[in-house]
Amino acid sequence: MRRFARTLVTAALAVAVVTGTAGWASADTQTAVTGPPPGAASWLAAAVPGQPVPDPAGASPREVARFFAGLDGAWQQGLVRSHPLVVGNLDGAPIPLRYEANRLAVLATGEARFASLAAPGRQILAFDPRGRGQVAEVFGDLGRASRVSVIVPGSDNDAAGYDRGRAPYTGPAGMARALRSAVPDATAVIAWTGYTTPVGVGLDVANGRLARAGAGRLARFTEGLDAVGAPDPVLFCHSYGSVVCGLAARHTDATDIVVFGSPGMQADTVRELHTSARVWAARGPRDWISNVPNVEFAGLGHGADPTSAAFGARRIPAADVAGHTGYFTPGTQSLKAFAAIATGENR
Repeated sequence: MRRFARTLVTAALAVAVVTGTAGWASADTQTAVTGPPPGAASWLAAAVPGQPVPDPAGASPREVARFFAGLDGAWQQGLVRSHPLVVGNLDGAPIPLRYEANRLAVLATGEARFASLAAPGRQILAFDPRGRGQVAEVFGDLGRASRVSVIVPGSDNDAAGYDRGRAPYTGPAGMARALRSAVPDATAVIAWTGYTTPVGVGLDVANGRLARAGAGRLARFTEGLDAVGAPDPVLFCHSYGSVVCGLAARHTDATDIVVFGSPGMQADTVRELHTSARVWAARGPRDWISNVPNVEFAGLGHGADPTSAAFGARRIPAADVAGHTGYFTPGTQSLKAFAAIATGENR
C-alpha cells in the first residue's frame, strides 16, 4: 500500500513538472556531449610511421596505450602539439602527455571562462570545450598512486563554471581537495566533470537521459585508468552523479561505489547494479534530497533510496552533515568514512 501511495505521489509530481513548469524546464534541457573530441578527423589523417593512429570513436583505451607505447618521445610530443584536444581526451594515453595536451587545448580556445585551467601546476586529465565544457582534474600523483578516487558530481557542474567561487568543500574540485587532504599522499583524487550535467530543476534532473550518456563516458574513463596502470578506483558519486554511477556500475572495475545525497541509482537493490564493487550510501539529516520520492514512474524518478535497508548498501554515518553539499566538510563523520574507504582501511 505504501509503495502504491508513493507511486501516486511521483505521478502527481510528474504531472506538475510536465504541465506546470514545461516552459522553463524545456528551456533548461541539455544536449548531451558525446562522441570523439573536436579534431578527430584531422587526427585520423595524421601520418605516423608504421602504424595507423587509433580511432578516438572506437579504439579501446588499451589499444590507445599500445599505440603510444610504440612511439618515441619526439613523435609523442609532436602529436600533442598538433592534436592537443584529441590527445588530451584519449583514454589510455600517457598521463603526462594528457596534462600537456590539455594545457595547450585550453590556451587554444582563447576563452576567459576556461583560462584558469591552464594555470601552472594544474593537472587537467580531460578537457572538452563543447557546450558548457567538460573537465577532469587530478589532485596528487596519479602516475605513482597506490589508490585512486574519482568524484562524480551532480547537476549544474561543467568546465565553464568549474573554477567559479563556491562554498568551501563543495563542487567537484572542492570535494576532491577535501578528500585529498584527508588521505595519505599515496592516494590520488580525480574531480571528474566528464559528462553533460542537468541545469536547474527541470525534466533533465527527473529522468535518466543525461545519466545514461554520462555512464558510458565514466565507464570508458575508468577503463582508461586501468590501461595506464592506475589502481582500480573508488567512485564517490554525489546527487545526480549517483544516477550516473548506478548505470555505469556493471561496466567499471571500481572497488567501491559511494553515493551521497542520492535521488536513486536506477535500481531497487544493490544486486540490480550487477557489480562486484562494495556499495556505500550516505544521507544527511537536513539534505533536501530526502523530499524526492524514490520510485520510477513514466520515465521519471531514479528508483529506491540507496540508504534504505531494503536497498542493501553499506551505510555511512552522516548525522553531522549540513544540507545537500556538506558531506566533505572537514571534521564530519562522512569525510572520515570517505577517507577510510578511499584508502581501503575498512576493507
